[in-house]
Amino acid sequence: MNPTGLLEVTAVRRVTPRVVRVTFTGDGLADLQPWPDQQLKLLFPPPGHPVRLPSADDDVMRWYQAYLAIPAEERPVMRSYTVRGRTRETINVDFVLHPGPAGPATAWAFQAAPGDVLGRYGPDPAYRRPLSTADTLLCAGDETAIPAIASLLSEVDNAVVFVEVADTAEEQPLPGVRWVHRDGAEHGSRLLAAVRGVTLPAGSAAWLAGEASTVRALRRHLVERGLAKSDIEFTGYWRRRLTQDDAPTPEDLADAAEKLGDSAGWRGN
Repeated sequence: MNPTGLLEVTAVRRVTPRVVRVTFTGDGLADLQPWPDQQLKLLFPPPGHPVRLPSADDDVMRWYQAYLAIPAEERPVMRSYTVRGRTRETINVDFVLHPGPAGPATAWAFQAAPGDVLGRYGPDPAYRRPLSTADTLLCAGDETAIPAIASLLSEVDNAVVFVEVADTAEEQPLPGVRWVHRDGAEHGSRLLAAVRGVTLPAGSAAWLAGEASTVRALRRHLVERGLAKSDIEFTGYWRRRLTQDDAPTPEDLADAAEKLGDSAGWRGN
């Protein structure tokens, strides 16, 4: 499958007050094989310009170098998302409408309409991760992790799941999820408290995603409780007060180095 191409919006609907689900169609989607936690890059065109795609190349580093070679004024903004669902010809992507000043992806999602066009890179099978085979899988994340958690729940039946959202209006119909409401509390604080309070049997593994500092705190807590680092799959989807365009922090670099060190696969017992 060609890893890059154009996506056209066919439908837009508000799933919750803060989540917009956009349905896309595009060349190559019919050839895409599904797997859990399927991630892709979306390319948002700069104002006044159509989407300009780098030259197609199966090698991600060459593709990225071609992306950087696009003149800055024409280069699309790139953001990472997870496929929420799909049919043979379409994919759904959920956009969380974060409060405060809107970044390029949020601003686009607020106004998305059928006929709008974005670019994509992926989903790339090279980034597919194996499912955990642990007796119990703890999944914990915020609203940005819901698409990935939903796909994981479709494949495993041994999960204990906590999802932190703003309030009850942000809950989605996912069986077995224990919803944690911020209700004005600091982002991640109540999710961490919920995970601290759960009893996990021996042989458990964990999947963590969401705001990066919260993911680090959850992972640190689970390691202190005795889970091996190799049994914890973790991803910081976003950073407070920073975007994907900002330079990585020392913590980001440390996370990346550790994940590369575990690139042989997630053991998950």
